[in-house]
Amino acid sequence: MMEIKHLLSMDGEIVFGIINERLRLECDSLDKLSHRYNLDTEAIIAKLKSVGYHYDPVTNQFKAD
Repeated sequence: MMEIKHLLSMDGEIVFGIINERLRLECDSLDKLSHRYNLDTEAIIAKLKSVGYHYDPVTNQFKAD
């Protein structure tokens, strides 16, 4: 399992790639991903919103605004 405890301090574009990969491969929802990696869901949403992405629960991925 990859080390992501410092994920939210990384560049937003890198966070976008990592989060979408983990959603695709490991978790069927953002809440499950947040729980699995002990991350704050709202902090993930805010970080990715700051670089132009929003979470789409239907496709379970972040997409460009």
